Amino acid sequence: MSLPIEYEHGDPLSFGGTVPDPRRFEDSRVAILPVPLERTTSYASGTRNGPREILLASSHMELWDEELHTDVHGIGIFTLPEMELPFGDMPDVLAEIRRVTAALVDHGKFPFVLGGEHSLTAPVVGALADRHPGLSVLQIDAHADLRDSYMGSRFNHACAMRRVLEVAPCTQVGIRSLSTEEAAAAASLPTRIFYDVSMRNEPDWIGRVVESLGPAVYVTIDCDGLDPAIMPAVGTPEPGGLGWYELLALLRRVIAERHVVGGDLVELCPIPGMLAPNFLCAKLAYKILTYRFAAAAR
Repeated sequence: MSLPIEYEHGDPLSFGGTVPDPRRFEDSRVAILPVPLERTTSYASGTRNGPREILLASSHMELWDEELHTDVHGIGIFTLPEMELPFGDMPDVLAEIRRVTAALVDHGKFPFVLGGEHSLTAPVVGALADRHPGLSVLQIDAHADLRDSYMGSRFNHACAMRRVLEVAPCTQVGIRSLSTEEAAAAASLPTRIFYDVSMRNEPDWIGRVVESLGPAVYVTIDCDGLDPAIMPAVGTPEPGGLGWYELLALLRRVIAERHVVGGDLVELCPIPGMLAPNFLCAKLAYKILTYRFAAAAR
């Protein structure tokens, strides 16, 4: 499967900014795919602006990681242009996202998607599940997203993980908002939920999260999974959530003990004049790539 011509050349707005020796697509291990999808948001809008603001913030980010004492940018992080999604129907939109993701994987790339609303995750997971039998999903989120349908659509962002579960089992972390319907259905679905209210009662709750995952893992992070004190720029904020170092500890252990094959960061709703959430997202994406590729960068 080949990439369409519009995805073969880098965008001037590259993740991490301009470096002295920018990598070509062919020489890069990572492909950053910005997907400004916003079709089904149900409260505050703005997720379509998330990918661009993350990329802008990333250009002001230092590339040396003080935790692992390395700079993984040298492995090649290639930023594709924002996907254009000129389709009227959500199934067509999601099919295109799956097709492009599959092409990236066929080219040997580690796909990292910048969203955009959470409904984009299911087609990305579908493409990776085709190539990684036994794939499981780690979801960081305030919301369970387990509705079978919402506002007349099975592809609403409130149904994101219900669609994911059709192709891969999931571990959901930080959950603190779900409907009565979702609570009733959860026990019969292939998912393990770590509720924010109680998950820390176990001293090694991170170890329990890791144990619940299969050998190959996809990571999806909804920005509202973080504490709104540090991540207010989301469409449906919820009190509680993970702190910065708590999230990093979880991600570092998962990546150390499992084979992470891709990821996404979704549901940033940029707030005009407030740069900190955008920068947090850029830094978080880079931390994930650092944990994943630090050994290859040394």
